[in-house]
Amino acid sequence: MDFDYSPKVLEAKERLEAFMDENVYPAEREHHDFVMNSDNLWKQPPVVEALKDKAREAGIWNWFLPAEYGEWSPGFTNLEFAPLAEVMGRVPWSFEVFNCSAPDRGNMEVLARFGSAEQQDQWLRPLLEGRIRSTYAMTEPQVASSDATNMQLTIERDGNEWVLNGRKWWSSNIMHPLNEILITMGVTDPGAPRHRQHSMVLVPKDTPGLEVVRAVEVFGNYHSPSGHGELKYTDVRVPVDNIILGEGEGFTIAQGRLGPGRFQYAMTNVGMAQRMLDLMCARADQREPFGRKISERSSVRQDIARARCSIEQARLLVLKAAAEMDKSGAKGARDYISMVKIIGPKLAHDVAERAMQIFGGKGVSGDTPIADMYVTGRLMRIADGPDEVHMNQLAKFTMGQVEMQRQAGTGGIEWHGD
Repeated sequence: MDFDYSPKVLEAKERLEAFMDENVYPAEREHHDFVMNSDNLWKQPPVVEALKDKAREAGIWNWFLPAEYGEWSPGFTNLEFAPLAEVMGRVPWSFEVFNCSAPDRGNMEVLARFGSAEQQDQWLRPLLEGRIRSTYAMTEPQVASSDATNMQLTIERDGNEWVLNGRKWWSSNIMHPLNEILITMGVTDPGAPRHRQHSMVLVPKDTPGLEVVRAVEVFGNYHSPSGHGELKYTDVRVPVDNIILGEGEGFTIAQGRLGPGRFQYAMTNVGMAQRMLDLMCARADQREPFGRKISERSSVRQDIARARCSIEQARLLVLKAAAEMDKSGAKGARDYISMVKIIGPKLAHDVAERAMQIFGGKGVSGDTPIADMYVTGRLMRIADGPDEVHMNQLAKFTMGQVEMQRQAGTGGIEWHGD
């Protein structure tokens, strides 16, 4: 197996790293101070818009869209984008700078793959241009949304309109001042087979009856300017043509959307973990409590070594998942997608724990990105589907594969001893 990046990827990675060094890392303090100032709640940091202009001019734009998306794609495969996502993940808010941020990238994938020409002209193009942002409204407060078939928001046909009633929450990006459109999933036919009951429709944010009930905090932080909101739909009416792909296609779309997103999230976690490892190595070599550098202490060296091993393992697994997606699609790579969803957020969470301990008080403050990365890693263990759901799914796949081997009499499964 060839682990080297292609010349195309190396050139793109070099350009991206140079842009990060010149523009993004120097802006971290400005960005942090702006979003943490309560006077700026739900306002877009000016530095982000300025950097978006520079990134667009530099051609580092929309790189997340795989080559299979044709005219909409810059031409990278999932495997080629993976190391680029890792670099962006070193400063998680930089994804917006390059128009590769969630949930927009998933929504753009949905519209590029499943949207009608009219939907693409009205919503996909301005999203690709970075002029607007969007929300993916799926999770609901009154049910266990880790099982998406529990969804209760109704989408009923009334003449030439769909009428939506229900609630959503953890609707990321809903507070962003550039947000103009929501992709909303709900029940169109409760009598249909389990995975044919749901559909997705486009709901403009200013549609009458759509109410942002409240912003939802994450560990005491609103994550301005994007935010996470609880929404109430009361007789929200949108044209029939706002349905995506067709009635009952909600789960088909969701699987197409969530596969690439999970691998991209996992590589983001690798990027965050690598950044924290670099910071903790530098910190350990700079501090000298009790007459010895922290880096000379065995427990610290063990933490650094374990972090390095975990990062390398995760990176290789994510690259394997990306390669499988390119070869077999999200369905064919489902085992690996489950794996990277399990290990990615836990990686960032665990490395952050070690980094905070080495940094001491500074590690839990806003003076480094470590605390934010800790929160992000912990949130991802729930937000993109709980660890337990992915482990349950992966175990089912694994046991099924072993049972097929047993029935075929292969794999050395039978034990012929006493």
